[in-house]
Amino acid sequence: MTLSFAPVAGRIGVQVSGVQLSGDLDASVVSQIRDALLRHKVIFFRGQERLDEAGQVAFARLLGPLTTAHPTVPALSGQNHILDLDYSNGQKVDRWHTDVTFVERPPLASVLRAIEVPPAGGDTLWANTVAAYETLPDPLRVLLDGLRAVHTNQYDYARVATAEDPERARKYAEVFASTVYETEHPVVRVHPETGERSILLGDFARRVSGFSGAQSAALIALVQDHVTQVEHTVRWSWAPGDVAVWDNRATQHRVVHDFTGARRLHRVTVAGDVPAGVDGRQSVALAGDVSDYLAA
Repeated sequence: MTLSFAPVAGRIGVQVSGVQLSGDLDASVVSQIRDALLRHKVIFFRGQERLDEAGQVAFARLLGPLTTAHPTVPALSGQNHILDLDYSNGQKVDRWHTDVTFVERPPLASVLRAIEVPPAGGDTLWANTVAAYETLPDPLRVLLDGLRAVHTNQYDYARVATAEDPERARKYAEVFASTVYETEHPVVRVHPETGERSILLGDFARRVSGFSGAQSAALIALVQDHVTQVEHTVRWSWAPGDVAVWDNRATQHRVVHDFTGARRLHRVTVAGDVPAGVDGRQSVALAGDVSDYLAA
C-alpha cells in the first residue's frame, strides 16, 4: 500500500491519503503512519466513514496500549476506551492544552474521529511545541530547561460563572474534578523517540515550582503566547468521517467555538510514558491514583 502525504501547514500537520484505517493494517503501513506522526506531530485522514467505534479502537491499538477513556469523565456507553466529545452537553474546550497532563503518564497520542460536525466552524487548532521551543530566545530556553510546573484537573470555577450555560458547566466541572489529580512535570521534556525538546505546559499547568502565584501566571502566559503563535499552528476544518491523530508529547490543541448546532467526536488515547526533563528528572505524581485509567 502506497501512502501519500500533503503538508497542511509549514511547521505542523500533514494529510495522509491512500489508506482506509482499521486494526488490520500491514506493519509497513503502520510504520509509515508512525513516522509521519513523529515528523509532522499531527496527521489527518479524510474519507474514513467506514471506520466504526470498534475499528477506531483497533486502529489506535496499532500505535500502542490504550488508556481508558478518561481518568474522571465516563466513557461512551459500552466502550471503555472511547471518550464521547459531544459539545451539545455544554463542554467548551476553548483553551490550549495537552491531553491529561495532570497525571504522571500523559497519553502518547490521541485518535479523534468526527461523527457529527456543524456546517461551518468548529475547527480544531494544534500547536507544535517542539517548534515553539526551538524558536524561543536563547536565555528563555535556558531558563525553561531547568523549571518544573504543577498540572492539575482542579477546575477553574471562575469559568463556570461566565459559561453560556452555567448550570450545565457546573455539573460537567464536578464530574471532571470528581477526583483531583496533581503532577509536577518538567516544563521542557525530552521526546522519548525523537530526542527533541518540547514545551510541556497548557491549560492544566497552574503554577511553576518555586515561583509565586503571580510570577507563575505571568511566566506561563508568556510561554503560552509563544507556543500558540500562528506560525506554530495548523487548523483543521472537519468533515464527518475525518480522523486526526496527534503526538500528545509534542503538541497542544484547542477547539474554535464559532459554531452552532451539533458537533460530536470520539477520542481514543494511547498510553504514554513518564516525561523526563533535560536533566533526566522524571515527572512526579502529587495527588490522585490513576491505576484504573492506565490499566485498560
